[in-house]
Formats: sequence, C-alpha cells, structure tokens
Amino acid sequence: MRTELAQSPDSVTRNAVIELDALIIGAGVAGLYQLHQLRSLGLRAIAVDTAGDIGGTWYWNCYPGAKFDSECYVYQYLFDKKLYKDWTWGERFPSQPEIERWMHYVTDRLGLWHDIRLGTTITLAVYDDERDRWMVETNRGDSFDTRFLIGCCGMLSAPLERRFPGQDRFCGRIFHTSRWPREPLSLAGKRVGVVGVGATGIQVIQTIASEVGHLKVFIRTPQYVVPMKNTKYGPEEVHAYKERFDELRDLLPRTFSGFEYEIKHRWAELTPEQRLAVLEESYGDGSLKAWLGGFNEIFFDPEVSEQVSEFVREKMRARLKDPKLIEILIPKDYGFGTRRVPLESGFLEVFHRDNVEAVSVRNNPIVEVVPEGIRLADGTVHELDVIILATGFDASSGALTRIDIRGRGGRSLREEWSRDIRSSLGLMVHGYPNLFLAGAPLAPSAALCNMTTCLQQQTEWITDCIRYMQANGFTVIEPTAAFEEAWVRHHDETANATLIARTDSWYVGSNVDGKPRRMLSYTGGVGTYRQKCAEIAKDNYRGFKMA
Repeated sequence: MRTELAQSPDSVTRNAVIELDALIIGAGVAGLYQLHQLRSLGLRAIAVDTAGDIGGTWYWNCYPGAKFDSECYVYQYLFDKKLYKDWTWGERFPSQPEIERWMHYVTDRLGLWHDIRLGTTITLAVYDDERDRWMVETNRGDSFDTRFLIGCCGMLSAPLERRFPGQDRFCGRIFHTSRWPREPLSLAGKRVGVVGVGATGIQVIQTIASEVGHLKVFIRTPQYVVPMKNTKYGPEEVHAYKERFDELRDLLPRTFSGFEYEIKHRWAELTPEQRLAVLEESYGDGSLKAWLGGFNEIFFDPEVSEQVSEFVREKMRARLKDPKLIEILIPKDYGFGTRRVPLESGFLEVFHRDNVEAVSVRNNPIVEVVPEGIRLADGTVHELDVIILATGFDASSGALTRIDIRGRGGRSLREEWSRDIRSSLGLMVHGYPNLFLAGAPLAPSAALCNMTTCLQQQTEWITDCIRYMQANGFTVIEPTAAFEEAWVRHHDETANATLIARTDSWYVGSNVDGKPRRMLSYTGGVGTYRQKCAEIAKDNYRGFKMA
C-alpha cells in the first residue's frame, strides 16, 4: 500500500538536508529492485522519480496500444520464485495497464512505497571531493547528502519533444507519445497526424486508426516489421510458464540477448532450403525471435543480411500489395535487424483504410509546425487537430545528461558526454566516484537486451560491490582511467565489427543532433558481459580503485 511519502512529496519538510547512504534516481524496473536490494544491506536508501507514480517506462508510455514486445514470462524479476508465481499474466504480450498493475504488485509485495519519493526531479548532483559524498538538489527544494548516487534513469526516458519550429503555435493538441495525457483523450472524428514509425509509432497508429476521423502518418525511415502473435492465457498456459521459473532464471542471463532465444544455426552450414525453414520458423513465432533467434550473421555479413532482409521485405510486400505503399513503407537502404525491429498487429493493413494516408517525408521533410498543422519543404500544409510525436528519445545517455552531474573537481558529465560518450562497463564513469549506473551507455542494457534480464544483473553487481566495500571498510570506489580506456576500446572493437554500428539509428545516437556517434549498447552479448562483470568482481573489482 502506498504511503504519504510516496503519494504526497509535499508533505515532507522541504529545504532540510537529508542524509542517506544511497539515493536512487528512478523508480522503474531497475530502481525498484535496486532499492529492495540496498535495504537488505541495511542502507538508508530512497528512490526518487519525476513521475507521479512508480513504473518508469510503464508509467510514461500509456499511449494507446502500448505493450510488451518481450514475452511476459521473461520480462520478469527472477530473484524470488514466489514473487514470480504469485502474479498471473493474461496474455503473451500484455498491454500497459496490466504492466502498470504488475509493477504496483511488486512494489506492494516488497514494501517499497515508504522509501519512494514521486514527483521529484534531480536537477543537480555535485561530488564533494573533501567529504567523498554527493550533494544532490531537486526541483522541489530537497537537498540530499548521500554516499552513493545510483542512476536507474531508464534507457528510453529522455523524449525528443521539441523537434520542429513552431510547435507552440499549433492550435490543436500536440504531445510526445511518452507524455500522453493521463486524462481521457478522445480522438474520435479528429484529423490526427503521427510523426514517426518506430516501435512506439507503430503501436499507436495501428490502435487509433479505426477511431480517428482521418489519420496522416509522416514517414521518414520505414521499418522492417514482424507480426506479433499475442495469445490469451488461460490456466493451462499460465501453469506452463510458471513451471519454467527455474529454467528461465538459469537460462536468460546467459543467452546473447537476455531472451530465451538461442541461435542454433550457422548460415554457411545449411542448404538454401534449410535456411528458409529456419527463417520461416523464427518469423512465424510472432516474436522477436525473428530478429534474435534466427541467424547471427545478419549482424556481420552484408550478403546474409541482404538475403534475410529480402525475406522480410517479401513478407511485407505480400501484405501491402499497393506499389506506392510498398515504396513508402518497406526499407531498402539498411539491413533487417540493424535497427530496432518492431512487432505489430495489423500495422501494414492500416494503410489500406480510406481514412489513413501515408505521407513520405524522406525527400520532402517537415520544416515546421504551423497553427493549422504541419508544413513540408515543398510548402504543402497538412491540416490537423492533433499531432502525436513518435519521434523517439535521446537514448541511454540522455536521461543522465539532462541532470547537471558534477564529479571530481567540478567536471561535468553533460559536457564530457557531449564530446565523447564513455563508461566503465556501463556501470561507472571515471572521475565520478560512487556514481553507479544501470542502463547507461556501453552495456547491453542500453539497447540490445531483454531489459529485466540486464537490469537485474547490473543492480545485483552494484549491490554486491557495495557489500564488498562494507565488508572491507571502503567508502569510495572509482574506475581507473586505464580500465575505462580498455573497456571503451573493447566495446568499440566489438561494435564496429557489426553492421549495426554502420547504420544510422538511435543505437548510435544519430537521431540526436550533435550527439557523438558511438554504439550505445555493448554488442558482445548478455552472457559474455555478465561473465566479464563477474570475473572483475571475483578479482576484487580489478580496474576499480577503492579507498
């Protein structure tokens, strides 16, 4: 049950300095579990979040059609069998309201509400070199004095809202998908424009098309899509997945992607007929297996990438039929799987509706929002009542750089990452002692992982590290410059061997003007990353200086 601290931050005395052992930024999947673990160490810890409720991504992404694209039974906490089994999912890929209820269930069961402060945004965090502590300020006037600062801010939690000149002049409603109004919003009969066809845009478009009066979808970069097979769960299906708890707990952290999919075939070892059978089976699963459970050569070999891409294109052509739609909606200039692969439910068929129009802005870009709607470079104005920006995020690094974080000697993380995005294992940054991170750049959790798998691993590593420090009388930890340089070099060598690093997308930060180009996610695999982290911990946290 919620407490006054979680529910009403204003009830807490302001302007007093609150001393803590650990302050956690974020109350989503990572932040809630991190809070639970640190309390088990006996630490004075709280989690703060800008949102009005817990849930992180699953609070903010309440747009129509928002749902898992991980199977429900793998997007789970796996540290407690009873916690896992006492919650029952209603379908393979649940929708946002059910996910939000699950996160409330977790928070209730773990008794976390009292140590969560909502409606609170960290604005400034300064490391005190003399005291080896972080001084933190919030938008509400709070001041925290904490030994450890732990960023669990989310990988896709810094929305790109101000994308076009003139947005403030629009006469209708305009908002980013991740800032969807919490109050009821009727789109019935409205002229609606959706900008963007990434995973979020696809979910919104396929959901609202039958409700709106007229829908215009502004498409710059088309996406490869895979049809989702979302089955309802009855008692038999629920029993079957719950009985797999031990198997999944042991399997997921050791796979390449943190999902249950394991790549079992090599392209060169199969005949053309056998390759086609593997592609049909993985595509037909109706999940991300089509991306992460087929052939790993799609990430490295241009020839294989093209053949698999053409397999998916042909599947899409068969559904679209219309040559104009095929031209606008099917990718040609990058390979399947080198960008995020969305799952969809009737998305392509939406464009056959009389009230839906696909507007290509690839060679005729949006130049501004005008009071009536959206104006393109050729002067065309599309008149709209509502504009929905499915324009993505400043991924992984963005949530941290929107906070003024100052490390040793006043150095600025925002300024440093504006020049070169670096980290040590995606867990810490040289020059910022006692600042731990989950979901940060240069770890699999930045993009290429079933998030619960990777976030659990990272927060557990952080907890074990703090436990080690307690047991050995250390109060400060910081990665060495040499260790960070070695990790960045290894990360880059691994990433640059892939086609992903050569493809423009948010994976490399190319969707944000001026963002340094670097593959944000570690591409060596979830199991490999976990092993490397474990080896470093076993070797008394080699590469990390403690005092």
